[in-house]
Amino acid sequence: MRFRAKIVDLACLNHFSRIINTIAKLAKTCILRLTVCKLYFILSDKVANGGASMWCELSQGNFFDEFQMEGVAAEHNEIYLELVPENLSRALKTSQSAKAVKIKLTNKHCPCLRVAVELPSLSSSSRIVTHDIPVGVIPRRMWNDFREPSVPDFDVSIYLPVLKTMRSVVERMKNLSNFIVIEANLSGEMNLKIETDLVSVTTHFKDLGNPPWASEDGCQSSVQARDLESMAEACIDIKKLQQLLAGQQVNPTKALCNIVRKRIVHFILLHEEVSLQYFIPAIA
Repeated sequence: MRFRAKIVDLACLNHFSRIINTIAKLAKTCILRLTVCKLYFILSDKVANGGASMWCELSQGNFFDEFQMEGVAAEHNEIYLELVPENLSRALKTSQSAKAVKIKLTNKHCPCLRVAVELPSLSSSSRIVTHDIPVGVIPRRMWNDFREPSVPDFDVSIYLPVLKTMRSVVERMKNLSNFIVIEANLSGEMNLKIETDLVSVTTHFKDLGNPPWASEDGCQSSVQARDLESMAEACIDIKKLQQLLAGQQVNPTKALCNIVRKRIVHFILLHEEVSLQYFIPAIA
């Protein structure tokens, strides 16, 4: 089992660093899945226990100048590692002006991801700052626990308003309640609501637009059969939503959310070569 990679391009490096920062805000520990073409960051708190789950995937070709890996076996050419994303985020903080960053899976006293940051220096020799990040190697028999979460049939899918705007609304609301109701319909309307014994606050968003989803057979899904005005709602933990919005450094080109009435809110943030999915279960 081997893995080594290198980033030379500064823009790619900074972009990669921002993605890791975002993930560090969403997960204390996560699984890093490495395949030949992609990297995945996976958080699978069991949704049944009220935990949020995350699935972030990026194409390695868009970030790395070199990328070599050999998985556990020829027919299972993948590596699954458990790590604390905050440690990786810290290691990359020193790379703001780096000439190159090398990442390598090593095993001195325990398995580690070694992050070697080559910094420019005045002399001809360059300075290299090395961080060893302890990782746990996930055995093959447990890989199935970290498959992509399936998206349940949603009642409404809607584009999100500007995330900064949404964040400031949620920031203010979180002082009033631990829970927030998200509701939306197929006419591009979305409401964020707080209801307590003392106060009831609603923020309305209009003209957001609804993504065109195609069903399995390639034609538009049977949205037409539904009432376009009727709202689908889910009540979720406001802190989890705030965490998602506050940690956003990916600046998605598209952001949308799917609501399964009273069951789950599924967020999808897309930015060129990165997609981040975040699932927040509803509170009964």
